[in-house]
Amino acid sequence: METESEPYVRLATLRQLHQVMADMNTARSLADTLQTVADGVVNGLGYELACVNLVRPDGDLVVAAFAGNPAAEALITGRVGSRDSWDRRLNMGERWGDLVFIPHTEGWVLDDDDVPQWYTEGPAPRFEDEWHPADRLFAPMYTPGVHGGACGELIGVLSVDRPRNGRLPGAWGREALQMYAFQAAIAISNARLRANMQRALVRLERDQQALRASEESFRQAFEYAPSGMAIAEMGGDQHGRILRTNDALCRLLGRPASAMRRYSFSDLVHPEDIGTLLRTSAEGGRAELRLARRDGTYVWVSLRNSVVADAADGPRFLLTHVEDIEERKRRELQLAHRASHDSLTGLPNSAELRSRLSARLCKRPAHAGALESTDAAYGHPAVFDANGHGFDFPGSAALDAYDHHVHTVAPEESERDDGTKGLAVLFCDLDGFKSINDRFGHNAGDSVLIEVARRLTRGVRDGDTVARLGGDEFVILADGLGRADAQDLAVRLRNEIIQPIRAEGRAVRVGASFGIGWAHCGMTADEVLKSADERMYVEKRSRPKQHRRAG
Repeated sequence: METESEPYVRLATLRQLHQVMADMNTARSLADTLQTVADGVVNGLGYELACVNLVRPDGDLVVAAFAGNPAAEALITGRVGSRDSWDRRLNMGERWGDLVFIPHTEGWVLDDDDVPQWYTEGPAPRFEDEWHPADRLFAPMYTPGVHGGACGELIGVLSVDRPRNGRLPGAWGREALQMYAFQAAIAISNARLRANMQRALVRLERDQQALRASEESFRQAFEYAPSGMAIAEMGGDQHGRILRTNDALCRLLGRPASAMRRYSFSDLVHPEDIGTLLRTSAEGGRAELRLARRDGTYVWVSLRNSVVADAADGPRFLLTHVEDIEERKRRELQLAHRASHDSLTGLPNSAELRSRLSARLCKRPAHAGALESTDAAYGHPAVFDANGHGFDFPGSAALDAYDHHVHTVAPEESERDDGTKGLAVLFCDLDGFKSINDRFGHNAGDSVLIEVARRLTRGVRDGDTVARLGGDEFVILADGLGRADAQDLAVRLRNEIIQPIRAEGRAVRVGASFGIGWAHCGMTADEVLKSADERMYVEKRSRPKQHRRAG
């Protein structure tokens, strides 16, 4: 700056100052603004060197821009001075308004601190206001206050050196540097704000691009997933309503997407599986259940849920993955059937027979003489056995096991029908079967067994059980029969069996012996079967040998 003193200042000087301030406020980036601030000190205020020290987020100050000396710029740009060292500098020396001047006579105490330095030694001043190379002049820059003044937050410090006229700045020079520092603080704050906004916009655009890419990835994964996918509403009046389905689910259920949006999964699930569905509505719920197709049939599916949540509003949608498991279920049923049924005849096997029989029997004998009486003190039934030993009151573990159980009883063994209906167990053994195997081979024997199984099944009621115990032994479980009914059933079945059977191109005959046992609570399944087996042998031995088979 030229050496005019107040009040006279050349218009060219003001124009030059105005230009550097305009350049400072029109810089395009924070880095450009910082460099323009340093250049403006040199070009508009008449100093040979200028340095912008910027406060970092950690509080220390970094040399962010330098002007006037390329060698010094390369030496100290990017170097950092601690906040403590800067605070010590700004709190010592002479106060020129907002400026801080530390003369060379005092600055020696700062020579060993960590603030970057560029000055050189020189001779003592020849006159009173001559500038010494070790003099230091700082212009702190503060964030603008609400009413245009400086507030307490330091954003940086301007360091200047070597006035071109070789003199300490006068009143005009000091005020010009102070005003410049104030305007520089505004420019730097605005540049920072613009930079932050630009970074935020870049992040926003990047996030939006990532969101669009994520949405597109989800859309493609949803639409083109090989298994069914659906999005349903959560909460509110429309809870569970299907909002969107993919092609795989529409194909699986034979329903168009427009029709699917009229339903919820509770509308489509098999009535027996509605409880299973309700238990899987939460996050991570899994279930295997049946969904209705458009043609009225049902398909087995594996259903897995996950919640699509909104950070502010909580759960918003239910994302449901639906996998067709019809073939797996069919295989499981086939395996279960094979485990419980005879491979030759398709009848329940010995294990399944015992399971069905055991399911009807409890361990407490129905004829143990248990009596019920009313306990006057407590007002509820008390139960006693034949010896007078009491059971706990209803609701206890001892009695709960029988609370809802209908005891299986057997008709009385007498000539007169007492009207009692029970669970009849008919043990059937074929007569003359071994000779067919020996004479015509096992294929003929297998054909006989298959036909006998068919005739037995045809001769009983729906709900009765016909099982193959093994070899040529069969067992029929028929509930709700009296003794006469069981005898009639045995006669009918024997008459069915003795009819000629076509086996390996020839007609053969077998006979049948039946033993009728009765199941009742207190017996085991093996005891029931043994009883019927023994009666069958009694019946077999009681018949003449020539009548034990039909021919």
